[in-house]
This record gives sequence, C-alpha cells and structure tokens, in this order.
Amino acid sequence: MTIIEKSIDIDVPVRTAYNQWTQFESFPRFLEGVESIQQPQRALTHWIARFGAVTREFDAEIVEQHPDERLSWLMLTEPRHKGTVTFESLDSGRTRVNLRLDLTPCGVVHKTGSALNLAQRRIDRGMESFKEFIEVQGRETGSWRGEIRSGRVRPDPALGGPLVPTWPTG
Repeated sequence: MTIIEKSIDIDVPVRTAYNQWTQFESFPRFLEGVESIQQPQRALTHWIARFGAVTREFDAEIVEQHPDERLSWLMLTEPRHKGTVTFESLDSGRTRVNLRLDLTPCGVVHKTGSALNLAQRRIDRGMESFKEFIEVQGRETGSWRGEIRSGRVRPDPALGGPLVPTWPTG
C-alpha cells in the first residue's frame, strides 16, 4: 500500500474551503487528469479520469462527512483506495487542508507509477491548484452542509424539514 499525504495552507476561511471541496463537479477545473465527476447520490460520486493514455471510470462512496471538519471516502472498484481530507482553521481567514490517500497499486502501470512517485506529484499539483482556484475565486461555487456518518446521509439541518422520510397519508 502507498500512503500519500499533503497539507496546504489556504487564505480563505475554513467554511469556504470545506464548502468548495464538497463541490465535486468543479474538481476538473483544478485537478489534473479528472475529466468529470457526477454525484448521483449524496454519498456516491462517479469519476472519469485519465492517467496518460488510459481513461478509467470508477465510483467512490463518501463514508464520513462533517461540515468544516472532514470528509472520507472509499473507492468501490479496482484499483481500490481510500482517502480523508480534514480542514483546520488557522485563524478567521486561513485554513489548513490535510489530505491522506491510501492507495493499493495493482497492475504494472500502477506499480510503475507508484515507484516513480507519480501519484504524489499529481496530488501535490492538485492541492496547489485547489489553493489557487479557491483563493482567486475568494468564495465557494456552492456547498452542501449535511453530514454523512457510517455511510448514512443526514441532511443539512439549516434547510429544515424532517430528518426521517415522511410518507403521504390518505
């Protein structure tokens, strides 16, 4: 297993950095190799990414999400990986974003890339690009403030409404 860690300090409040990170559809704007991300369900993302000449599609489940604190996911297809990003307020206008990926390389291409440290370099560039993207914007492009615990979605309480499904009667 390969562990990749990267921390970066960003000149925006923690809420802004976290809110932008929840906007997965914007990742292709700053993350090299990501062609598109769709979020068909709150706890599921579908990715299309290019690694050299190879294009891969995969799904990732968001297993934990706590506003302004952390987001963790687990890839559902091979090659498997899991990751966590945490958000740490440094002061009212600065945030430290910490990313940890646990990758399991499979096949010759992934093992060669791991040996050459290609994933670490791509993550380093991606985090720098995220920093530049959000600092230039100065604000998030959207947000989702709900929680996910053990894979179960809990909606944003600020939106009101019941936390359990209601069924029509009569």
